[in-house]
Amino acid sequence: MKIHQKMRLAVTVAAAAGVLSLGLIIPSVSGASTPNDTIVYAEGAGAFPNYIFPYVGCANFSVATLSQFQEMMYRPVYWFGTPGSSAVDFNLSPAKAPVFSNGNKTITINMKGWKFASGQTVNAQSVMFFLNMYKADPTSYCGYNKGYGIPDQVASASGSGNTVTINFTTSVNPGWILYNYLSELTPMADSWDITAPGKPSTCASGAYGAAATNAACKAVEKYLAKQSGTLTNFSDALWTSGTDGPWKLIKMDNLGNCTFVPNPSYSGPVKAQAGIKFVKEVAFASSTAEQNALRAGGITLGYVDPVVLTSNAPSPGKVGNNWSAVAAKYNLATGFPWAFNYAPFNFSPKDPKAAIIAQPYIRQALQEAVDQIGIINKVDKGYGAPIDSPLPPNTPTSISGLPNRLEPVANPYPFNLVHAKKLLTSHGWKMNSKKVMACVAPGTGSSNCGKGVKMGDTLNLSIVWASGSPSLDLTFNTEIADWASIGIVFKHTTAPFNSVIADCEQGTKFEICSWGGGWSYAPDYYPSGETLFAPGGGFNVGTYSNSAMTAAIKETTFGTANLKKYATISAVQLPVLYQPEATGTSEILKTLKAINANGINGLVSNPLQNFMPEYLHF
Repeated sequence: MKIHQKMRLAVTVAAAAGVLSLGLIIPSVSGASTPNDTIVYAEGAGAFPNYIFPYVGCANFSVATLSQFQEMMYRPVYWFGTPGSSAVDFNLSPAKAPVFSNGNKTITINMKGWKFASGQTVNAQSVMFFLNMYKADPTSYCGYNKGYGIPDQVASASGSGNTVTINFTTSVNPGWILYNYLSELTPMADSWDITAPGKPSTCASGAYGAAATNAACKAVEKYLAKQSGTLTNFSDALWTSGTDGPWKLIKMDNLGNCTFVPNPSYSGPVKAQAGIKFVKEVAFASSTAEQNALRAGGITLGYVDPVVLTSNAPSPGKVGNNWSAVAAKYNLATGFPWAFNYAPFNFSPKDPKAAIIAQPYIRQALQEAVDQIGIINKVDKGYGAPIDSPLPPNTPTSISGLPNRLEPVANPYPFNLVHAKKLLTSHGWKMNSKKVMACVAPGTGSSNCGKGVKMGDTLNLSIVWASGSPSLDLTFNTEIADWASIGIVFKHTTAPFNSVIADCEQGTKFEICSWGGGWSYAPDYYPSGETLFAPGGGFNVGTYSNSAMTAAIKETTFGTANLKKYATISAVQLPVLYQPEATGTSEILKTLKAINANGINGLVSNPLQNFMPEYLHF
């Protein structure tokens, strides 16, 4: 979502469905091969793009909406993720590299003068439009983290011509600001600065932080947010006028199926490859339906659920034998996403079971009953990596301060059902006649159930996860069975991806929730924790709060510390339930080719899960 991280999936091969399982092919592409001028890309199951305005709240802040839809049309100030990389690429960015001065209290951004489809130059005012709206109503944007970065640490901001100047109240970590805040600024066209058709406003041109500017921006935001609620209007003149990316949307239906054509106004260096006339993103509701489309050759870039594979991956990040039903037409691909998989715990006081989840030993018991290695081998067929902290697999040592390995932090809670059950019984729980642990020793002592847990409370809990993925169903059904063996009994429900995101945000229907994808570090690319685990964080859906965690986060954001302390605390404290990270089993039509930034032909998995069809051709 950033699921994009936040909640927020360069050529996508391993990734499109590495974190989101796919699957309900629309009739128009079933049973027929795609023409050589059209790239057909499979969306995630129930995870179609559902919001077009780049000022996005958390309910819509998904990879499907941002990385695989909006950013094809609307380029952020700084672009991250050329094929095979998660680093910033100034060549593909509409701005030159930022200049830090005044002891890292001042940033100067110089725009390159690209053009919107409306003909307007992508200039300083285009960036100030976003900054002014952010200042006026920060909590409506999912990237907002109270007290951190932009806008809360901004003393002033101004723009003139092609130059934007941002002054901060204190010195900031340049890498953190670039990767987590400048990365999220999306220039917006003046044609969007309206409160109704034919009624222009002053959000873009107003002075930063002025009362009149704030009022204007809130009115503009209200209007644009309303227009962004109707999918079939996404290809109209209002939204296409603000296009400055390589692709222009020409059609979208209310199921999430959309069609793009090359944008003739695109000013960037990598344009659509010769011969490619259309890019179609196709909506699915189940992986079974998508696999039927793959059989028919109706998908260019798609996904198979690993449950259909008959052999395991030979090693992490490597592919084994492809699914025989499609192996003649497609190549199997995989790769590690710049992400970590987790399911939020619910610490919200709205949840009557919050006192139980607040007990560290309860979360430890739940984590120790998750057989990550077994799930990777049996469910994901070896296409996965265990997750023990918020750091992505193979995080560089230069960032983490830890060994560059599959698991940067050593697992403090390995799978152990005997120890997990003992944790419960040693803290005042006893199995009742219904095979559920019940509290028999309330209190706050070392052998008691803990603060807020009452006599007779039971470990009957609830979990909700995204529907449409056999592998996700099998994962959680396996975990539910293991939890039941130690006396924690879960009632479960499933719902479409976008509905689960809303459920997680509301925090009233579950003790654990999962949209099935965890967090992709995009468009906040530095894997620090202010968004997920700091009080008021933009996607702290479980409302987790811990003073030691917050202090460690601030050392990596306001200071220049590496992520070692933060990652270690996160591993031990269990702010979330860590889940194995699927590396994805994507299918690529054998006739599809790509060029990357180095001029090498061949598809390269993108760890940021950006969809960049401008690199593709047949």
